[in-house]
Amino acid sequence: MTMNLAWRRLARLIGLSLLLTLSACGFHLRGEGGHYTLPFPKMYVGLPDASPLAIDLKRNIRANGGTTVVAAAKDADGVIEVLTNPEKTRTKTILSLNSNGRVRQYLLSYNIVFRVLDRQGNELLAPTQILLTRPIDFNETQLLAKEQEEALLYKDMQTDLVQQMMRRIAAIKPPQISVPASR
Repeated sequence: MTMNLAWRRLARLIGLSLLLTLSACGFHLRGEGGHYTLPFPKMYVGLPDASPLAIDLKRNIRANGGTTVVAAAKDADGVIEVLTNPEKTRTKTILSLNSNGRVRQYLLSYNIVFRVLDRQGNELLAPTQILLTRPIDFNETQLLAKEQEEALLYKDMQTDLVQQMMRRIAAIKPPQISVPASR
């Protein structure tokens, strides 16, 4: 009995030390701590309102709390301008063929170029490209499942893209406007 109790204590001690080690190194699960302090009180997203990317980006901006999304660029302190044609952000190309000449793998891509401007139209973030790719195996006997997998991969890439955009926007240091002292 005492040996069993000793093993339990040792297992608890090892588990506790692993937990403390992981927390001390800054480890956190993906999706945790994804809040960024954006340098703008009001932002405008230059994408069509019905665009899934715009919806996701606006949701993330609002979730950070300190920034509101406005409907017009003239009312915003920061403007996200997307330079990529919205119809060409997602692509699907053949990655490999089997011995019969049929598609074995596709490469899914999500590509966007954007920049951030201030209220006066000054460029705060130069045109920045984010390109994400994911390979997907293809099997014509599982067509419906592969279409669903493709949709999930695109959704995952979009989430990753929005997070990368948020990090880049949060890193912007807008110039401070000096106000002349009154005499």
